[in-house]
Amino acid sequence: MITMTEQASLKVKEMLAAEDKPNLFLRVGVRPGGCSGFTYGMGWDQEMKEGDEVFEQHGVKIVVDKDSYLYIKGTEIDFKESMMGGGFSIENPNAVASCGCGSSFKTALAAGKAEKCDD
Repeated sequence: MITMTEQASLKVKEMLAAEDKPNLFLRVGVRPGGCSGFTYGMGWDQEMKEGDEVFEQHGVKIVVDKDSYLYIKGTEIDFKESMMGGGFSIENPNAVASCGCGSSFKTALAAGKAEKCDD
């Protein structure tokens, strides 16, 4: 399961409303790359694919492709405001290491394809 805090779902709903497309949903996934081997991705989609996992949290539809789900099963998505602005954070129980920015990780079973970090 992928979970989303109420704060994150409010932000996603706000962003979806600005898109003004009724069939959009949040697609979450991973791809090889980043300092540690995998990077997270989040974006809008409106087409389901074979094998997609679908979750609903606080009225937000979250879709994850079957390959990404192996690496982010059990993940919680949150949104935090700070004096420097706001942003989404991802708490992934499968990550055994991550880079300083928090957007790149590796798991105990897969290291992905690490790239040089841009400082």
